[in-house]
Amino acid sequence: MLKIQRTANGDVVFTVSGRLVADNAIELSAVLAAESTGGALVLDLKDLVLVDRDTVRFLRACEGNGITLRNCPPYIRAWITRDGDQPL
Repeated sequence: MLKIQRTANGDVVFTVSGRLVADNAIELSAVLAAESTGGALVLDLKDLVLVDRDTVRFLRACEGNGITLRNCPPYIRAWITRDGDQPL
């Protein structure tokens, strides 16, 4: 199960909780694309418990597009870094 909560106070922060797998990443991508803001976009991953390889690629692409990953669990950060040499 995935929960996405939006808050805004200058930056728009999406807190992602639960399991983020490929199908959910498509949903999250649509939410991010629909956001029209002059401020920064932030994904707060502190409550994220499970990801898959496609999600890691999605998160890496988010960073490449200027979206900040806040409170990224260490295992996910290591995976993003390790896969950083792979093409998107």
